[in-house]
Amino acid sequence: MRILHTSDWHIGRQFHNVSLLEDQHHVLNQIIDLISERQVDVVLVAGDIYDRSVPPANAVELLDEVINCICKELKVPVIMIAGNHDGPERLGFGAGQMASAGLHIVGPLLNQQTPIILSDDAGDVAFYGIPYADPVMVRDVFAVEASTHDEAMAHLVAQVHEHNGSERRSVVLSHCFLDGGEESESERPLSIGGADRVSPKHFMDFNYVALGHLHGRQFKGAQHIRYSGSILKYSFSEENHHKSVTLVDLDAEGQCNIEQIELKALRDMRVLEGALDELLEQGRNDPNNEDYLLVRLTDTHAILDIMGKLRAVYPNVLHLERPGLMSTGEQRVMLREQLKKGELEMFGDFFQQISGDELSEPQSDIIKDALTAIHQGGK
Repeated sequence: MRILHTSDWHIGRQFHNVSLLEDQHHVLNQIIDLISERQVDVVLVAGDIYDRSVPPANAVELLDEVINCICKELKVPVIMIAGNHDGPERLGFGAGQMASAGLHIVGPLLNQQTPIILSDDAGDVAFYGIPYADPVMVRDVFAVEASTHDEAMAHLVAQVHEHNGSERRSVVLSHCFLDGGEESESERPLSIGGADRVSPKHFMDFNYVALGHLHGRQFKGAQHIRYSGSILKYSFSEENHHKSVTLVDLDAEGQCNIEQIELKALRDMRVLEGALDELLEQGRNDPNNEDYLLVRLTDTHAILDIMGKLRAVYPNVLHLERPGLMSTGEQRVMLREQLKKGELEMFGDFFQQISGDELSEPQSDIIKDALTAIHQGGK
């Protein structure tokens, strides 16, 4: 059976007030093409389908378009679970009716295990969805003691083992934070103080474990316990991530052959560092000048309209940092000294930045007269 493992679509996400819907559409179309080209038997989405619990209408529209292509046109079943960003009840609306069309949604946590059973030439494979669930949810649904995410997951996994038995091949989808996993800035914390960590040992006995939540592709504990990672970079801390989906061939004995297939973003997310003049020159010849950028300027002097100048060559500069201005005590002293300058001298600095020339004597006299008039008028 050929399984495509994806997660963390975050449809509807905005980054620095810029909608990423076009970028998400672009990469989801690649996934649709891949499903067709590689003859995928089932698609898994391990949580965080949407970016927030009440998604915007255009995000719902995009998901509807994608699911229609996969389930109706390609006739490939999709199994998805709710992540911590999703509203499980909203996501799971109509799940019973949609299952007959090939869309299997595990929204709210339920007190009984109901796997999705798919078959190949070797027999049945049971897919168990464990949506994001914190200890409070598990205590409420199952009436058991669970004070940490690890204790909660131990109970949920035990339920799966009891239901499935030891003979049938099984795949688990889960949205959680495995202990030792590498995180990035774009993931919403599940709790504070490390109480959200879950031991990989709970998942060792399944044939494959499709995880969501961490945005960097990785495995923990064993090769078959794996995060596919998010489909796009969602923070500048992910600059060096290689975004991909995970193709899994599950054989008759339950062994997995795993392949990571790269996704190509419409716009990359990068960090540029250097002096303004250097970056402007570089941008004029940069074939990827429409990437989303964080710019760190090394210039140590004041510059007028930096963002305007940068966006003339890099239209998608989203964030600017000026570490050079405040990196040393000497520069802080220099800044304080600049603030002590008189109005005429400060205007002279401003004029030089705008025109590239120093104030002439007649121009200086005009400004002096204007400043005198302002001060006299204020008395």
